[in-house]
Amino acid sequence: MKTIMSKLFTVKNSEDEERLQRGGNSDWMSRLPEELLDVPLWNLAIPGSHDSMSFCLDVSSPVLRSEPCFLRVTDRLFPCWTRPCVSRWATTQQSVLSDQCDLGVRFLDLRIARKPAGGSKLFFAHGIYTLMTVKEALDELATWLDAHPKEIVIISCSHFESLTDEDHVGLVEFIIALFGKKLCSSQETPTLRSCWSRGQQVVVSYDDQQMVLQHPELWTGIPYWYADSPDPKKVIAYLEDQKRRGRPAGFYVSGLNLTEDIPYVLLHPLQNMRKMTMRALSLLLRWASEQQPGGEVGGVNILCCDFVGLSQFCSLAIDLNYKLLAARPVCRTPRAPSSDVIGGCHSNRTRYQT
Repeated sequence: MKTIMSKLFTVKNSEDEERLQRGGNSDWMSRLPEELLDVPLWNLAIPGSHDSMSFCLDVSSPVLRSEPCFLRVTDRLFPCWTRPCVSRWATTQQSVLSDQCDLGVRFLDLRIARKPAGGSKLFFAHGIYTLMTVKEALDELATWLDAHPKEIVIISCSHFESLTDEDHVGLVEFIIALFGKKLCSSQETPTLRSCWSRGQQVVVSYDDQQMVLQHPELWTGIPYWYADSPDPKKVIAYLEDQKRRGRPAGFYVSGLNLTEDIPYVLLHPLQNMRKMTMRALSLLLRWASEQQPGGEVGGVNILCCDFVGLSQFCSLAIDLNYKLLAARPVCRTPRAPSSDVIGGCHSNRTRYQT
């Protein structure tokens, strides 16, 4: 056992030095050990950003129609107060997608919406709408992928606020045209080695079953475990309970993000999402550092966090993969329906972050 652990930490320390020399985690997948190249991506630990596009919220835009009635009424009466307040609590990231990818993020949580008076363009949304369009953000991501040909990014497209059937068709056509042969088919079991051999770099999860059935390039919606609480201890307790029930067989997300509610906001008038997150981050990251990736019961896959650039979250999540070296042989789970669970009878119809 000592020999195994010694080898593990030797590899990890060498990786840390190389990461520092190269300036971060922009190519961390290409530097994983040979032993991990045939592991299904859903058995690796992958850092993700929660509400990835919330860094560019438009305070001149109205509150979403899907928001609570109280908030929408307040927005109509006092927009100059309501919208900045929503922005303070809905902003969960602080940098563009390419910067997030340079930090090591490989799961992007994209919540797509049609903005009122926005014409035919699609935007993102979290409480209010973004300034940047879907086309602008995905074009930027495509450029980043060209510069990092061995990195694979999982894009989760969801929510689709006010999108029409025509909007869905146009969006999917744009995604397929933009990424082309870079798209990983949902009929395959993606590993780093298999993706590299085919030049594939993008997994697109699309949370609309009708579109998924029509396009094999699209994957079904990815389960997102979140506690819907501002208390980090409750977040951890919820995630531990979900782990005991059994993990989904494919991709899934463990959300380290906190969620405020109206009473919390009213009781903390000088606070915002960033301050709330930073106060809880050490506890959440400590829990994350204790996790083990892999297909076994309790094995983590995608870990999502707010403000990914303000801590060592990405490096911590990436380093979890080296635990697989000490636990060889690595579990290589065959492709299974997303509703299956490894180690239990728990359905993957878990709550999705709102």
